Amino acid sequence: MIPDAPRRPSTRPEPVDDLVDGRDETPNERADRNWSEVLQELRVLQTGTQILTGFLLALAFQPTFADLSMGHRVFYLVLVVLAVLSAIVALAPVALHRMLFARRQKRTVVAYGHAALVTALVTVAALLVGVVAFVFDVVLGWPAALTLGIVSGVVVAALWVVVPLMLRARGASA
Repeated sequence: MIPDAPRRPSTRPEPVDDLVDGRDETPNERADRNWSEVLQELRVLQTGTQILTGFLLALAFQPTFADLSMGHRVFYLVLVVLAVLSAIVALAPVALHRMLFARRQKRTVVAYGHAALVTALVTVAALLVGVVAFVFDVVLGWPAALTLGIVSGVVVAALWVVVPLMLRARGASA
């Protein structure tokens, strides 16, 4: 732990809130709050990604894995790459925070965390849809995989993009 440096009394006035959003917080307080929110969202995303990654990695060691066609193996490897990529992207803000710790760049960390979180959500969406399609392809065949992949993609798009945009638009007009 880094000890706090002794502080001199400041002669500067306390920074005032630069946004009229119903909160009374300085830009630094807002950055701290936003960073906490990004971390909470990353924790939720990372848990789901870890579970899916574990599931995928365990598949390769099942006896029936050897029976998969080359197409299924390629599909599987694409899913493994997506799982690893989503984990790397979701952890990137934490690595950046460590590199910039105590350097007064919290707003940069928050902006980077936001961009990484959105990117991770896109890769996780593709991973979720892909895993559903893969399982249905192996169990029921390509037509079922295509159907469930499309349905999963529509549900993800509706709940992760369309509904939030509608609610944001409704909030902006209120």
